[in-house]
Amino acid sequence: MDLAEAFRNYREKIVGQWVDYTLSTYESSKFFRKEGDKFANPIGGVTKEALDALFLLLAKNAEPETFIAPLEKIMRIRAIQEFAPSQAVSPFHAVKHITRDVLAADKERCHLVKDLYDFDFAVDMAVLAAFDIYMECRERLYSVRIAEIQSGRNMYTDVGCPSALLRDREKEK
Repeated sequence: MDLAEAFRNYREKIVGQWVDYTLSTYESSKFFRKEGDKFANPIGGVTKEALDALFLLLAKNAEPETFIAPLEKIMRIRAIQEFAPSQAVSPFHAVKHITRDVLAADKERCHLVKDLYDFDFAVDMAVLAAFDIYMECRERLYSVRIAEIQSGRNMYTDVGCPSALLRDREKEK
């Protein structure tokens, strides 16, 4: 059995563990991991779909440009969360360790672990692309925020409920 066949045979197991690890990095990880409905749990649904697509690309050693579409799906979500850049991209490294563990656990395929050099390199390229996407998303968020402040629109969203403000002013009198 070669590495490509091992990837096909263990894809579901590897991706399942990878999705579980990625969702565990969120504060509401129990909900994201348990809820299977894509509409009730869009973060879980998008993560599963994107990581599955990304694994297929990594397994066939595709060109790094093809990683962008699935990475963007995940990084757009993670960029608006309270993740540091290193925390945002860290789940992508996990697939290397998960793949090694899954292959090493099978006595017939444990020898394939030494053949993961190209896979590891593809994962590293995906991590770098994810970081670039994360930074682009953060820059866009900050640009929008600055535009809101400059235009004065932030007063509508940052001030709070007008009736609550009036009630608080009445209490102060």
